[in-house]
Amino acid sequence: MALTAEEQEAKRLAKEERARKREEKERQKEEKRLEKERLEKERLETMRTYERQYEQSCEYICGIDEAGRGPLAGPVVAAAVILPAGLAIPYVNDSKKLTEKRRELLFPEIMEKALAVGVGIVSAERIDEINILQATFEAMRDAVGQLSPRPDILLNDAVRIPGLDIPQVPIVKGDAKSMSIACASIIAKVTRDRMMAEYDRQYPGYGFAGHKGYGSAAHIEAIRQNGPCPLHRRTFIRNIVGPEHGI
Repeated sequence: MALTAEEQEAKRLAKEERARKREEKERQKEEKRLEKERLEKERLETMRTYERQYEQSCEYICGIDEAGRGPLAGPVVAAAVILPAGLAIPYVNDSKKLTEKRRELLFPEIMEKALAVGVGIVSAERIDEINILQATFEAMRDAVGQLSPRPDILLNDAVRIPGLDIPQVPIVKGDAKSMSIACASIIAKVTRDRMMAEYDRQYPGYGFAGHKGYGSAAHIEAIRQNGPCPLHRRTFIRNIVGPEHGI
C-alpha cells in the first residue's frame, strides 16, 4: 500500500535524523581520537625532559632500568638503551603501567629503533652470594658494558651504579619520567618475563609463567609443597621453607 505524503515526509525526516546522529557520533569519536593523540604527544614530550636537558652536551644518552629485584625466584635483569636524539616512541611508559600485550608490541620497536641495547642477567645463585642490590648493580654494569657506542651519560632509575666511570643521573621514578629509562624498563621486563615462561616449562608445578617468580600466595604454597627449585633465591625464602630443605 502506498504511503501518504505525510508518512513519506515522516520517513524522510526519520532517515535524516538517523544520518545526523551517525555523523555526530563519528564527529565525537574523531574528537576523542585527536584529544587522545594530543595528550599522548604532550606526555611523550614530558618524558623527553631529561634527554633534552643533556642532548646539547652529550651525543649518546643511555637509560638504565632493571626488572626482578623483588621476586622469590629467577634472575634480576637490567637493560641499558641508547636512543637516537629526539626520538619519542608512542606509548612507551614505565613497564609496570603497560599491559603485557603493549610491552610485547613495543619490545621489537625499541630494539629496532635504538642505537644500542645491552642486557645484563644475574642468576638467583649469584643474588644469594652478593645480595640483590649488588646483583642489580652487576647486571647494570654488564648491560652498559655491552653498548656500542659508549654512552656519554647514564640516566638511571633512582640508583647510582658503583664501578662505572661514566657520569650518572639518578632519577626517582625515572621509568615514568625518561623515555630512555622507560625503554630500558620494557626491555628488561619483557626479557625476564620470557625467561620465566621458559623456566615454567623446565620446572613445572611452581607457576612461574603466571607470577614470574613473585611471592604470590599460590607460589608460596607451591614452595611449601614442593620445596625450592634451583631458581629460588635461598636468601629470599628462609621464612617460607624449613631447615629440612637445607636453607
